[in-house]
Amino acid sequence: MTSRPQPFTPRMLYLEEPRLEFRHGQRLVYPRDGLYLYGPVGDTKELPTIRYGVIGTPDGVRRFKGWAKTMEGFIDIPAPGPRSRAVEPQHVPFPGFAEAFHAAWPVEPPCVIDNLDPDEIERTLRIANRHEAVRGTVDIFVSRLVAENNRLESAPQFWFVVIPEKVYELGRPKSTVRRNDRVAGAVTISQRRARALQSQPTLFGDDEREAQVYQYATHFRRQLKARLLKERIVTQIVRETTLAPGDFRRESGMPIRRVEDPATIAWKLGTGAYYKAGGKPWQLADVRPGVCYVGLVYKRSELTSDRRHACCAAQMFLSDGEGVVFRGALGPWFQTDTKQFHLDRDAAHNLIKMVVGEYARLHDGPPTELFIHAKSAFTDDEWGGFSSACGEKTNLVGVQIGDAHDDLKLYRPGEYPVIRGTALQIGERHALLWTSGYVPRLDTYMGPETPNPVSVRVLRGDCALTTVLSDVLGLTKINFNSCLHNDRLPVTIRFANAVGDVLISAPMDGEPKLPFKFYI
Repeated sequence: MTSRPQPFTPRMLYLEEPRLEFRHGQRLVYPRDGLYLYGPVGDTKELPTIRYGVIGTPDGVRRFKGWAKTMEGFIDIPAPGPRSRAVEPQHVPFPGFAEAFHAAWPVEPPCVIDNLDPDEIERTLRIANRHEAVRGTVDIFVSRLVAENNRLESAPQFWFVVIPEKVYELGRPKSTVRRNDRVAGAVTISQRRARALQSQPTLFGDDEREAQVYQYATHFRRQLKARLLKERIVTQIVRETTLAPGDFRRESGMPIRRVEDPATIAWKLGTGAYYKAGGKPWQLADVRPGVCYVGLVYKRSELTSDRRHACCAAQMFLSDGEGVVFRGALGPWFQTDTKQFHLDRDAAHNLIKMVVGEYARLHDGPPTELFIHAKSAFTDDEWGGFSSACGEKTNLVGVQIGDAHDDLKLYRPGEYPVIRGTALQIGERHALLWTSGYVPRLDTYMGPETPNPVSVRVLRGDCALTTVLSDVLGLTKINFNSCLHNDRLPVTIRFANAVGDVLISAPMDGEPKLPFKFYI
């Protein structure tokens, strides 16, 4: 008589906060501490100065220049408010760009485009057809950026794109223009008709040419990023209200928008600027050598008539935090019955082959360990393709990561919620991990409600669950487009939607293989 397998007994785990490495090998858990005290981890001789450009309306560039001057000097933390504590450890003064990043910050932008017409931008945004309106608005910025970049002998490392508040308000998918403010555009064909033309084209192609407008997303930021990929132009989009909130007030005198304090804005935009200029602000400490992380991205275009048709891409992240995006094949990857995305064997093989090839180019050999992070599970056919592309020298592990908003709420006595790094193991290869919660260094919880866990499940391959959980916790700390203690989701999953949205926001020729900074 065979005995029944014993049910798994859940157990609580605690994972130490991952440390970050800064200049001279110094290690701390909070990016602002490390940059303030020691500076960035990379070789500062390779980036002695930041060379950036700025594009916007005359008022937008004027506001940017005023903000840029403040980045040169010390910016103190905000004074305690009536509802805040006397000391709030999450706030760290900004010491000045050169002091934080050991690179010169030009107060006067080296490259400037300051004559975009605000009236033309607003007229274009008010075109009734939202696809035509947003594409036309993006045209205004892209045409000038491309022309200037091609004209300059030494182009900027990246461009600040300063947008009026109207671009933010009307340059998003669900934005609407009041009927009385709409203006007629040139496009007469409907989106439904454009979708039908995919299967029933016309003889002369006139309708098809007009229908191309629907291949461009109605999201200004995503479309701008997508259209600049082939030009290899890196951008940092910033709203005028972020730079000069006091210039924008309601009739009551109150600001139209609440923004973070000047020091926090300086930390976030400064870190993003240093990274996009080619610097490395920090990296994970104590990382195993030869480790590579891949996040799978799937996105469906709203224009396609086939619900199964999707774009697949892979984000490769190395132990130092640098990322590269690979665009894979288009195909019927969405399964309508399971509501999950899965590649066929050949597409899976080709995608991971590109990733392994790029890793080998950078490190003179394949990775020792390769972790694939995805929201979906892995089919046998798909996993066979991944495995065949890796080779015997690489330990391949498939990890499913998803939100667990409604799975479990965990409470603890006291004023603050569960500590970040707490995990509840509910299976041999499955755990709920709290990547947000009370942080001892900050002495607070940076969230509005009871923190929710992330589900982490090792579905394929072999690796200790605690190792996978530690890796996931570490990957929440390498968002170089900001300067936070951590994100809730690992970078492999957090930016999946952002990368996918960019990839389907404009027609693309070929398959770009570009660093992650082009997409964020």
